[in-house]
Amino acid sequence: MPRLIVSLVVLLVIVIGALFFFAGRAGEKPTARIEKAVELGNLAS
Repeated sequence: MPRLIVSLVVLLVIVIGALFFFAGRAGEKPTARIEKAVELGNLAS
């Protein structure tokens, strides 16, 4: 029984660690902003 509990705790720690790892990797992506000049005549319509 204690062996089962230890196995479950280890598995839980691995799953939570993987979630934090992938969440951290997803947050590191730089946001790309593309700016281009627009004529003022295009904004009026």
